[in-house]
Amino acid sequence: MLHLPRCLRPLPVLCAALLLGGCSSSNAPGRAASAGQDGPPAVMAAGLEDLAAKTGCRLQSQTKAAELRQGACQTNRGRYTLVTFATDTGQAAWLKEAKPWGGTYLVGPRWVAVGTEQTLRSLRADLGGRIESGSDHGGGGHGHTPG
Repeated sequence: MLHLPRCLRPLPVLCAALLLGGCSSSNAPGRAASAGQDGPPAVMAAGLEDLAAKTGCRLQSQTKAAELRQGACQTNRGRYTLVTFATDTGQAAWLKEAKPWGGTYLVGPRWVAVGTEQTLRSLRADLGGRIESGSDHGGGGHGHTPG
C-alpha cells in the first residue's frame, strides 16, 4: 500500500471530488500571480514538468487526472510534492481540503509544492509564489515526513 505523508492523505478523495465536481474557472490560463508579495517576483502558471525542471527534480510517482497532476521529487533540497491544477477553483478546493491536515505549502498560480518550510523556502527562489501553512495540530511535526 502506498504511504502518503499526512498532509497529502486527502489527495485521493479530493481528486475524486474534483473529477466529479466539474470545476471551472473564468480566469485566463497563464495569468500572473498577484503582486505585492514579499520575496521573488510572481511567476506565470506552469506545467508539472516545467516546475520540476526549474527545481532540478526528476519526477517520480506521477498522478494524472483531469483536474490535477502530481509528482514526487527528491533533490538535495529535500523531498517535496508538486501539484498542478487545471483551474483556479480546483486549486482552491484542494488547498481547502489539505490545509486542515497541517503541512506547509508553496502556492503559485495553479500549482502547489508541499514539503518542509525549509525546502519550500529554497524552492521559492526558483518558482516564486507564497508560503502558506496548514492547521497547527500542536504535534511538533508528528505525522509529517521530514524533507
